[in-house]
Amino acid sequence: MKKNFYIFSSGILKRKDNTICFEPFQNPQNEKDEYSDQKKEPHDMREEEFLIDFDDEENKTQNQSENKLKRKYIPIESIDSIYCFGELRFNSKFFNFLSQNQIPLHLFNYYGFYSGTFYPRETLVSGKLLIAQVEFYLNPKKRLNIAKEIIRGSLSNILKNLQYYNNRNKDLSYFIEYIVKSIEKVENVNSVEELMGLEGTARKTYYDSWNLIIDKPINFERREKQPPTNPVNALISFGNSLLYTTVLGEIYRNQLNPTISYLHTPGERRFSLALDLAEIFKPLIVDRLIFTLFNKNMINNDDFDLQLNSCLLKESGRKIFINEYDQKLATTIKHRKLNRSVSYRTLIRYECYKLIKHLLDSEEYQSFKIWW
Repeated sequence: MKKNFYIFSSGILKRKDNTICFEPFQNPQNEKDEYSDQKKEPHDMREEEFLIDFDDEENKTQNQSENKLKRKYIPIESIDSIYCFGELRFNSKFFNFLSQNQIPLHLFNYYGFYSGTFYPRETLVSGKLLIAQVEFYLNPKKRLNIAKEIIRGSLSNILKNLQYYNNRNKDLSYFIEYIVKSIEKVENVNSVEELMGLEGTARKTYYDSWNLIIDKPINFERREKQPPTNPVNALISFGNSLLYTTVLGEIYRNQLNPTISYLHTPGERRFSLALDLAEIFKPLIVDRLIFTLFNKNMINNDDFDLQLNSCLLKESGRKIFINEYDQKLATTIKHRKLNRSVSYRTLIRYECYKLIKHLLDSEEYQSFKIWW
């Protein structure tokens, strides 16, 4: 079974025969004596000095005996996607290899913010589907119908979260009533812009309930992104970025074009269809995970970098979140229509298939709604 690989260390990612090889940089401070007799250029000019040279058998033996960082081989057939959080270097041979094996690579900066994706050349292309995608976007009524169904799915899943915790001695009746009314209002919305406004107000009200859902005091007053100002906002931003890349990876593995969307306006330098479909799964995957991390005391203030006007996840916090996130994606449920157990990741892929059927006029699109 393929899985995501997350790289936090600094080093080089490259192709080695028919696999991926990660070679970590050595700590320059530890290498000071080894190069003390050599004339050195500035560190940024001679970074290769701090690579482990495993091609030399003598150095390999010496390095192993000194317990230095070792290279890591990742079998290509086991990789779903690669996530890079450290300072890494690549070459064209490496990216060609990723493209041949249809593996996306996602980059995050030093602070854990999503930077971008290497999106391999598409192999599953369909001119017929592309034309249909464009036609549905250009038709205001058809576009609005898809956007409405996306928001129905998102709000319905928010409602399920509220009902779940309301049944566990949390009085969330006000918030439940508000979301129910918001779902009812979706049908009478006349534009995508109005729909986005409705969804934004409903989600703000939903966020207000988090102070009751989460057991410990979180002082979560409003959603703030650039930068996040408290631990809850930091987790939401990080989790939403991970979900966006997961949805993008599933879109890549079918014939949909990721730049043509219906809720979010297609724009430059973003895969807006991934933003659309991520809205449906945020309550199930990201929100529930955040509730678990806080309520089970799996994460604390030591995992955040609390500054004057910002709050960022430390590497320890990102690792905790990613470990739980991967387990969440692998969680399985018995699908009512498919009549078999499927993972949460498969639910995302199935959402893409449902949208394709709708665009090709073979089946009306019904967004995913939690039924358990």
